[in-house]
Amino acid sequence: MNLILLTETDFYHSNCAEIDDRRFVHIKTIQKPLIGDFLKVGILNGDKGVGEVIALSDQAISLRITLSEKPPEPLPITLLLALPRPKMLKRVLQTISSMGVKELYLINSYRVDKSFWGSPVVEKQIKENLILGLEQAGDTQLPNVYLKKRFKPFIEDELPAISQNSRSLIAHPYEAAPCPTPSREQITLAIGPEGGFIPYEVEKFNQCGFESIHIGERILRVENAVPSLLSRLFEI
Repeated sequence: MNLILLTETDFYHSNCAEIDDRRFVHIKTIQKPLIGDFLKVGILNGDKGVGEVIALSDQAISLRITLSEKPPEPLPITLLLALPRPKMLKRVLQTISSMGVKELYLINSYRVDKSFWGSPVVEKQIKENLILGLEQAGDTQLPNVYLKKRFKPFIEDELPAISQNSRSLIAHPYEAAPCPTPSREQITLAIGPEGGFIPYEVEKFNQCGFESIHIGERILRVENAVPSLLSRLFEI
């Protein structure tokens, strides 16, 4: 944890917060602060700064908060990701959050197991894992996540507006161009499931103006492909 993220419910005064959950356990066991020490803090979807330790017990810590910094700039990307299996989804959520992705669409695909949509991770643990990524990166801005369970209606009815005014790319290693060099242009990027998008799905993306790209001969797992693609497209 490189940043202690606070929410409105943590505050008992306009500039004082008390923490008694997993964040406190980490602070107490790893950071081991003393009264008067300063810890890096941020407000979820707000600014960053420091928290002066004003009270400390075995149950909780109190901090006097001073905010003075803006969070890091987000990546100019909208990520379309075929819903991974639950364990992988946790890791991917933390990765995209820590790397600065702020718009994520979890979409369906022929190779996405229907049971994945019923996993508790999809509904209950998305925010938790995104926050873990923010804490790692020292960021405060929570990504927006949209669940799209029907592939064809999403591609035909919503995607044209989502990808408008951006360079649209689909990570597909067959008959594809090399990944573009890093830039700051707005990008909409689609990444498929384990095994990739089927030809019909690739064709639907191509009809929406998506260029097929690859990052080399090796076929990567989704959890490895996501950070690899992001680091190739942007100077992170």
